[in-house]
Amino acid sequence: MPSQATSTNAGIVTDENSGERHIPESLRADGTTRKAIKIRPGYRPPEDVEVYKNRPAEAFRERGRRIGIPGAMGMKEEQPEQKSSAASNKNAKRREARKKAKAGTDGDVAAGTKPTTAESAKAEDVDPDVERDKKARNLKKKLKQAKELKNKKEGGEALLPEQIAKVIKMNELIRELDALGFDAEGEPKSNDSVKMAEKDEV
Repeated sequence: MPSQATSTNAGIVTDENSGERHIPESLRADGTTRKAIKIRPGYRPPEDVEVYKNRPAEAFRERGRRIGIPGAMGMKEEQPEQKSSAASNKNAKRREARKKAKAGTDGDVAAGTKPTTAESAKAEDVDPDVERDKKARNLKKKLKQAKELKNKKEGGEALLPEQIAKVIKMNELIRELDALGFDAEGEPKSNDSVKMAEKDEV
């Protein structure tokens, strides 16, 4: 009898001398014998085909089995494990510095001391003329919208309640523009008209 190698998953045995492959005869449960089956050269049954294994996916699955469900561990258990990084230390220092600076400025204001040079520089940077022009531009825009809505209303178009409120505020906008030195059209008043308005007020 020729020497035989070990069988595969499918039960195929290879004859080492001849190289022939076959499934040896076997005994069925009812007592009858199953004949030996010859396997053609090159054939690999599905049982013997190696399954591709994705190593990163396998490692991820194994990690899940080792660690358990993510987030299942308590927060108190996680906190001691966290190591303080350089960035977190830096951020903590910044927060403390901000708190101290805020407490210092609040104390200065309460004590009646002058604000720092940076704060006074910010206050000096704000030009009153620029602020006045900015406010006038905003009022002019609102006045223009109100006039357009008024024309629509006069044309017979229905307005929403908030649009009607804008139309009602027209006179108030004109008064604010007048106080800033602008006429009803939003144009700057000439010096003569400003002086006349000041005399009228007196």
